[in-house]
Amino acid sequence: MANMVERKEEKKVAPSWGGAMEELKKGSRIAAPMVAVTVLQYLVQVSSLIMVGHLGQLSLSSVAIATSLTNVTGFSLLSGMAGALETLCGQAYGSQQYKKLGLYTYSAIISLVLVCPPICVLWIFMDKLLPLVGQASLISYKARQYSLWLIPGLFASAVLKPLTRYLQMQSLILPLLLTAISILCFHVPVCWILVFKSDLGYIGAAMATSLSTWLNVILLGIYVNYSSACDKTRSPLSRNAFLGVPQFLRLAVPSAVMVCLKWWSMELLTLVSGLLPNPKLQTSVLSICLTISTLHFTVPYGFGAATSTRVSNELGAGNPESARMAVKVGVSMAVTEAVVVSTALFFSRNIVGYAYSNEKAVADRVAAMAPLLCISLITDSIQVVLSGVAKGCGWQHIGAYVNVGAFYVVGLPVGIVLGFVAHLNARGLWLGIVAGSLLQTILLSLYAIFTDWEKQVTKAKERISLGN
Repeated sequence: MANMVERKEEKKVAPSWGGAMEELKKGSRIAAPMVAVTVLQYLVQVSSLIMVGHLGQLSLSSVAIATSLTNVTGFSLLSGMAGALETLCGQAYGSQQYKKLGLYTYSAIISLVLVCPPICVLWIFMDKLLPLVGQASLISYKARQYSLWLIPGLFASAVLKPLTRYLQMQSLILPLLLTAISILCFHVPVCWILVFKSDLGYIGAAMATSLSTWLNVILLGIYVNYSSACDKTRSPLSRNAFLGVPQFLRLAVPSAVMVCLKWWSMELLTLVSGLLPNPKLQTSVLSICLTISTLHFTVPYGFGAATSTRVSNELGAGNPESARMAVKVGVSMAVTEAVVVSTALFFSRNIVGYAYSNEKAVADRVAAMAPLLCISLITDSIQVVLSGVAKGCGWQHIGAYVNVGAFYVVGLPVGIVLGFVAHLNARGLWLGIVAGSLLQTILLSLYAIFTDWEKQVTKAKERISLGN
């Protein structure tokens, strides 16, 4: 008891600058490799699209549509649901209830596998659904064929995403980085062989993606089963894992909603851009902006992952001030990175469009959109860290409500009005995204500022004690 008093007193007199620097070191050790992991995983998808692009415009269009739809309806949903482990595993690890990490991970895998069959039904009938939104029948058919060969990868992702969170919450990032490097080195030659050296064509890219995802599962599974670093947190599959599914789903559903809503709103705006005057130009400009935004997102995602890990660990350990400091440091890192990137983008706005198109009209429109895109990059960086805070604390439901209001009550309507009624076209649609992002960032920031961290510690203890 005396030791606990001494520790509290030490925290009170500890200089805030020293505490911030220490937290910066801890967060950076997680954030830096997680940024690399996210970029490497993104490059797997990009490399597939690049190779398919050499097969012709029809194959590229079909695969681009299939990739977008499978991400929106499947992979993003699984990723969002797995975010519940950032609360459960992170807080259990902080409270030193190590065996619960294994049980929570099994519960997540069971839940995500059960979600896959309904998603598969949607993909199987994709060729019937796409023509309803104006897609050509041949593109719809090819998109369906590509999606069918991604189904094995979907089930692999149902295992991979919980395994990733299991390791992340223990700050075991090095195995994630090494496997990500290995998978990219495997995927590129295998995809090239299947696409160009066999008769599979664009379907070979989907097969390569599924194979790469399963290889990732196997490599991480071997590490978890045999590494001494996981000795304390490894646990056998048992009845408790099935009994833990309801607890997991209580956090997984709002977590998925929180993650997916913004993604879906941006995809919807890209789709409706096809209804604007000169749709080819407007859609091209929006697609380029969305590509830049997605590529940039891989960097702050690492900061969000680090913040989620640090916040959940400290809450589980009963350290509210350390959790608060983790939030401040995470947001500071995100703001610094976003300002640097946005400044670089703003001053290169007149040339950046030519990286995606040789047409002057497209490049000029991208240059005009650059100031708005810079604002989006800053808000994205802040909100992804704040979303990490939400997952670390376990208030995903708040994030879900915020995203509904920000993007579906404000963002989408504002974008549609400005794009179609005010005739601002693609610029108006992106203004809607900016409005939604600003509101989302403000609301999440206010909630984080006024959070009672002592109360969050109490909730973490109650959450982890369930099932004892």
